[in-house]
Amino acid sequence: MTGHELVSAVVQGLVEGATEFIPVSSTGHLIVVGEWLGFTDERAKTFDVFIQLGAILAVVWAYRGLFRDTLLGLPRDPARRRFALNLAIAFLPAAVVGFLARDFIKAHLFGTTTVAWALVAGGVAILAVERWAPTARVLSVEELPPATALGIGLAQILALFPGVSRSGATIMGGFALGLTRRAAAEFSFFLAVPVMVAATGYDLWKSRGVLGAGDLPTFAVGFLVAFATALVVIRAFLSFVARSTFRGFAWYRIAVGVLLLLLARR
Repeated sequence: MTGHELVSAVVQGLVEGATEFIPVSSTGHLIVVGEWLGFTDERAKTFDVFIQLGAILAVVWAYRGLFRDTLLGLPRDPARRRFALNLAIAFLPAAVVGFLARDFIKAHLFGTTTVAWALVAGGVAILAVERWAPTARVLSVEELPPATALGIGLAQILALFPGVSRSGATIMGGFALGLTRRAAAEFSFFLAVPVMVAATGYDLWKSRGVLGAGDLPTFAVGFLVAFATALVVIRAFLSFVARSTFRGFAWYRIAVGVLLLLLARR
């Protein structure tokens, strides 16, 4: 691993951990930062997907009690089975579409300009949902109806477009469908686990021909940095959404998107 690769891995890990669970698009930020760092080949695209698994591991660690209780309670606890079923329902739409569209997305949508437009559009959508201010009917993830879980899963399909934000689509989708801000954020965290495990495993398999043993240190550094950073962000974000709106993230997205579009025209 060269010095440049080490710096790139650390920077990308920090960016991933800081943005995975807030509605600003971690993939979009990784694409833009990767272009600035000159880390844009097929290995880089797989690296971007792989380090997201580090951030997801932070969710598993932060909520390890809930995941343990859910797994152990599946045979006898209807509430745990309903929670697991809702995750499966919400997981399937994006999993199917992502499986079919994976090659097209990586070949045609990984670029700064597409990310910039998606950031702006997503910011406008967040402002629209905030202005609508839907009434909260679902106070916790345990109360989530299957039909609402499906709606969140359909919203997640939008996040296959780089720059839209998986967390943004699922959090705002849940919020629009009647979840409290905290419940929408927590369900988004939990949903990230099966989504990113499946996406990472599939991407690593498809990219096995371009990866070698020499890539392991770079991938490991990015993974560990993303895990540590995400662990801090998860707790801070939940505290934030308990008392604030998502408008700040919307304006951030719009400002960054416009800036990227202006830079692309130079």
